[in-house]
Amino acid sequence: MKIQIITVGKLKEKYLQQACKEYLKRLTPYAKTEIIEVAEEKASDPVHPAQKEQILEKEGQRILRHCPPDAFLIALAIEGKAFTSTEFARKLDQLATYRKSHIVFLIGGSYGLSPKVLKQSDLSLSFSKMTFPHQLIRVFLLEQIYRAFKINRGEAYHK
Repeated sequence: MKIQIITVGKLKEKYLQQACKEYLKRLTPYAKTEIIEVAEEKASDPVHPAQKEQILEKEGQRILRHCPPDAFLIALAIEGKAFTSTEFARKLDQLATYRKSHIVFLIGGSYGLSPKVLKQSDLSLSFSKMTFPHQLIRVFLLEQIYRAFKINRGEAYHK
């Protein structure tokens, strides 16, 4: 299985970089996993609605340039479908077995994902109704992907 995470912005905090590096290492036996970072648009403070739309559009174009046509696209969005860890594991297993072995997760920037990106996605996934920094969501996602592989293989997971 091939997993790509296309995300807006770079990780600045060392502790988040270390967490991502650890989960990428843990995922090595299960899947080829790659993170692609696209540039985050600069914004004034406060952001005007028209500027927000432009930011989403530009970041969305950058994301979509990296999306392979044969991949199953999963957008991370607050309004997406919520799964338990077991349901998420089952979904990844179903995709690998019956549909797609190339999965691309999409993480937007500070303002989320553009409507165009959401429309082109095959699934919208929500981790919570709460808002989290997009850098932290990257760690959450990697951990849940790793947990899904452990669940699907019936392997113990260190708690």
